[in-house]
Amino acid sequence: MDPEKIMIGISKEIDATLKAMENAKTPEEKLINSKTVKNLCESLGVFLNLVSDMEPYDDDEPIPF
Repeated sequence: MDPEKIMIGISKEIDATLKAMENAKTPEEKLINSKTVKNLCESLGVFLNLVSDMEPYDDDEPIPF
């Protein structure tokens, strides 16, 4: 699997879950959505750390995402 596609997919899921969180009525729904966002953000962080470890940062080049 392509890591870039995975990161894009996770980002879309985070966005969708945040939008669902806006419409949540009960505290239980909000808690479930917030835990989901937390887990997705941690997953995205794994990929971002992997990318930063693989490629040294160069000030002249734009960040690829």
